[in-house]
Formats: sequence, C-alpha cells, structure tokens
Amino acid sequence: MRKKKINLLFVEDDTNLGFVIKDQLEHAGYQVSWALNGADGLKLALNQHFEIAVLDVMLPQMNGFELAEELVELKPELPFIFLTAKSMLDDKVRGLKLGRDYLCKPFVFKELELRLFNILQQEDHIPVKEEQTKFEVGKYQFDYVNQYLTLNGNEQKLTKKEADVLKVLCQHKNQVMNRELALKTIWGNDDYFNGRSMDVFISRIRKYLKEDENIQIINVHGVGFKLAIR
Repeated sequence: MRKKKINLLFVEDDTNLGFVIKDQLEHAGYQVSWALNGADGLKLALNQHFEIAVLDVMLPQMNGFELAEELVELKPELPFIFLTAKSMLDDKVRGLKLGRDYLCKPFVFKELELRLFNILQQEDHIPVKEEQTKFEVGKYQFDYVNQYLTLNGNEQKLTKKEADVLKVLCQHKNQVMNRELALKTIWGNDDYFNGRSMDVFISRIRKYLKEDENIQIINVHGVGFKLAIR
C-alpha cells in the first residue's frame, strides 16, 4: 500500500503465529521489530522509533493492556492496535479505550493490513485548519511548519503532535481551548486514548515554555485548557 517502509512494533508470544504475521507484514512493506513479551516490547518502543504497533493481549511479563497503558504515558504519539484471541465484550471495551482498534483471532491478514493503513492515514492527515503558521508565545517564537520553538536563539525541536497541540493553544491564546474540540481537531476523535495522549503533550509543552514566567497553561476543570500570557 505504501512505498515507504513503515517501522512497526509487533509484540506476540506465539512463535508460530508470530513468524507468519511478521512475514506477511514484511511482505506488505513494513519494517517489523518483533518482541515475545510485553517487557521486551516496551524496551523496544522506548529505544527505537516506530510509526505503529501491533500488540497481543495475553503476553508474559507484562500483558498487552499494561503495555498499552505504559505507551500512552511514555510514547503518546505511537498509535497501536490490539491483536488477540479474546472476544469478551469487557476486553473489547477496554481495548478500544486504550487503542485505536481491536482485532480478534482468527482473522484474515488483509483486514489487519487495512486497519493499519487506515490508522496511518489518520496520522498523516491532521485536520488543523488555519493559515497562520508563525506565532509569538510570550518571549518565544513558534514556527509551526518547521516545528521549532525558539527563545533567545535557542531552538527546541517539536514533534508533529506537539506542534499541533501548541498551534491550537496559540489559536485560542488567553481563551479556553475546549478539550473535546481540540481532540477532534488534532486526533480526529475525543476517545479515552487520545485524551490521555493530549494530557501528556500539554505537560511537555508546559516544560518547553517554563523559561517565561508570564506564560501559563491552565487546566480548566471539565472544559479544557487555557494558554494564558500576561
């Protein structure tokens, strides 16, 4: 489906199934790193760059849900899909709250391929609609296109999602940014997983802006966030 190889993290403890899925993913154009347990999967995720992950739920050392919760906190920009034999409603609900999708075994590989493709398409097309791309944020200069935050000649390189979140905050400077609206604008929906991700990005941006004491990002309980600049 894509010419560019996509780095994919695959965590599955069933070696027979793992070899088959890994081979099919690589044939479909993915660069696959395979871990046999949740702990090793987390190490790979933290030490390498991945665009997407496929996680089994029933894993040794750290199950798929526990691994996903760690990824939400530590790698919020990494989307993932659960791949598991579990079919109980509660497990599906928990999986959908944490991840972008949930696929039960047995499955046709084409379905997994299409679901991965759809998630990656969403990541590539962030619907942030505003012509202005350069902003003054207190003493900082923010270049959205090049993803730089500059203070006194020192540049902080931002990730795409960090830049998206900061841009929406800047568009609502000294106003309350509605949480649900921001989630739908940046991520496409306001589900639990994306909400947790946005909280992490807000924390990062606060740290980037801490050198200007006149800047605050205020959490307005039950409503959203406010980029307040005195």
